[in-house]
Amino acid sequence: MILFQEKQRFTQWWLWLLLIGLILLPLVGIYQQIWKGEPFGTNPMSDNGLYIFLLMMLLLNLLFYSLSLTTTITKEGIRMKFFPFVPEKFFSWSMVKSAEVIDYGFVGGWGIRLGSSYGTVYNTRGSKGIFITLQQGKKLCIGTQKEEELKKVLRQVFLTE
Repeated sequence: MILFQEKQRFTQWWLWLLLIGLILLPLVGIYQQIWKGEPFGTNPMSDNGLYIFLLMMLLLNLLFYSLSLTTTITKEGIRMKFFPFVPEKFFSWSMVKSAEVIDYGFVGGWGIRLGSSYGTVYNTRGSKGIFITLQQGKKLCIGTQKEEELKKVLRQVFLTE
């Protein structure tokens, strides 16, 4: 039975403005250099280079569109997946020494952050997450946008164990 589930994506407007801007740059170059026949800039890229640049920017946008962080809490444990980079991981409650919702502050950006004082941090935005310490000592933190709901679920889980 699912007690908590959250699927997060990169939805920051400024990020998408930047990513779309990165697509517009080679499009303007292709228009000016290939369709109008005028060099794009003082040291123009080859026509094939512009097409490759456009393809790379389209792929980058597709990557960001597909990125998702999913957290699921059940009576059995915690599941997390950061698609497409981290396959689903499951931590049974017997593996968990402690779990609490914290404000981890700025950990150097969003995505997957290694080597912080919270172990590996998985996040898409914000600074709140579930900080988990496993019995073996490994630490990780999974970002959340549903701080209060997550706190309630954790209280419920630890009271019923």
